[in-house]
Amino acid sequence: MKNQEVTIKSIGYATHDVLHIVVEKPDGMNFESGQATEIFINESGWENEGRPFTFVSLPEDKDLEFMIKTYPSRKGVTNKLLSLKAGDHLIVNEVFGAIAYKGEGTFIAGGAGVTPFISIFRNLKAQNKLGNNKLIFANKTKADIILQEEFQEMLGDNFINILSQDNVDGYEHGQISEKFLKNCGLDYDKHFYLCGPPPMMDAVEKQLSNLNVKKEQIVMEEF
Repeated sequence: MKNQEVTIKSIGYATHDVLHIVVEKPDGMNFESGQATEIFINESGWENEGRPFTFVSLPEDKDLEFMIKTYPSRKGVTNKLLSLKAGDHLIVNEVFGAIAYKGEGTFIAGGAGVTPFISIFRNLKAQNKLGNNKLIFANKTKADIILQEEFQEMLGDNFINILSQDNVDGYEHGQISEKFLKNCGLDYDKHFYLCGPPPMMDAVEKQLSNLNVKKEQIVMEEF
């Protein structure tokens, strides 16, 4: 399914720099939780500037939902999205993505890299299959945490936050490290799902290897 025009039904802020966009869902569009599509802004000068964004809605939902981190200083697509409103049009392209749920384990996300996991966790909740899945979420500040209340409600003590800049009671402080991972009570025989900036992904993959996690246990996609 290529180049389907969709209308924005609502657009607002999920955090101070993350947009929550809901658009109509084209007939016949199917995806699995964790997958993404390429989005274009249907305006002159922008129709060839596609960017990949992950579906955060459920596959069976009647609308498509996205959480998109914006970068106003770059003057690019996400900055342009800030000027859009309900009734404006986007174009969605084909579905793709390497992250899919393969079984219980630990999800490790950096910033907006959490977006593939949102639909996965919502889908597991809908099926009463959250089990003992954990989410380790790395951000700069507390204000950067996407869907904090929803994840807390779904996962409870299995929702672990680490902040690199803020030092806040109840939140881990610093970067993800082997020592930090060892203190999280992880099951190293289960799956590990990784998504975030490439330097973080490289570091965490190496840390997991040092903890004897096999490569075939790791499901990853660079954000």
